[in-house]
Amino acid sequence: MSAAILQTTVIGSYPQPDWLIDRERLHSRLPPRVAARELWRIDEPFREQAQDDATALAIHDQEQIGIDVITDGEIRRESYSNRFATALDGVDLENPGTALDRTGHPNPVPRVVGPIRRARPVQKRDVEFLRGLTDRRIRVTVPGPFTMTQQAQNDYYDDLATMALDYAAAVNAELRDAVAAGADIVQIDEPYLQARPDAAREFALPALNCALDGIEAETALHTCFGYAAIVKKRASGYSFLAELDGCAAEQICLEAAQPRLDLSILEQLPNKQIVLGVLDLGDPEAESPAVVANRIRAALRYLPAERLSVGPDCGMKYLPRELARAKLRALVEGARIVRSELSG
Repeated sequence: MSAAILQTTVIGSYPQPDWLIDRERLHSRLPPRVAARELWRIDEPFREQAQDDATALAIHDQEQIGIDVITDGEIRRESYSNRFATALDGVDLENPGTALDRTGHPNPVPRVVGPIRRARPVQKRDVEFLRGLTDRRIRVTVPGPFTMTQQAQNDYYDDLATMALDYAAAVNAELRDAVAAGADIVQIDEPYLQARPDAAREFALPALNCALDGIEAETALHTCFGYAAIVKKRASGYSFLAELDGCAAEQICLEAAQPRLDLSILEQLPNKQIVLGVLDLGDPEAESPAVVANRIRAALRYLPAERLSVGPDCGMKYLPRELARAKLRALVEGARIVRSELSG
């Protein structure tokens, strides 16, 4: 049995150090959709250097623990989406709009006042920095076009489907630059596929496929139920899932531990690689390797090991660093246990 099966990965974020970001403020508010500079403890002239140092720590942690596919921890981001979404042309950030978050609360968001365009690479330096510090496979994440339509106030387009296609073109250009900078896996984050399934059925798939068109690297799509630290009422199943078997992404990344997901739904994605969340980030205690191994074995009832990778559920940035490290150590050891069983 190949050692490449049951690869371990981080989905995106990793805890930012207390000296870099005000974690109490981060926990006390909804994830920002516009700039939230008040979260940073380091003044602007020195912030990039501090973010680089914190990113190097996140990379070191993942390598030391033994994660197979690593990220930069999204250390430079105030949220998973606003670093990219606020860098695009066509949005008025000085006069933001309002949109309901998935919790049902209003949140300031970019106000779209013209055609959405990507005028410059946004995360290219981030990818180059990550690639320069590791020889492991790296995953790079960008917010998806459907989710960005749900996190904006549309004051320009006749319909959201057209706006989503322009967002998709911007994402596609960003992903191409990420691949050129050394990304092995490029991932679009689409939590609002789950939160807004009716709108997703109307126009999500063309936008997703446009965003991933022609990308010469492994492609992934992540969808979820929202951060455990923020979203307390959680659905028990995905409202928009079988449809993703027809999208261009090779991998589908799913939360499973926090919602206690019925894993039989994995059969709805027979043509996809699955990255399954087996760490419950709403649990303030680290799982044991045995618990992780049991969650992996449960998934293997519905798909072969060759199609399964494992990681945390999303929202790791909200954990204390030592808890995140402990959970990732359990992930690596739990995968090792099951991999050894499969190899006989």
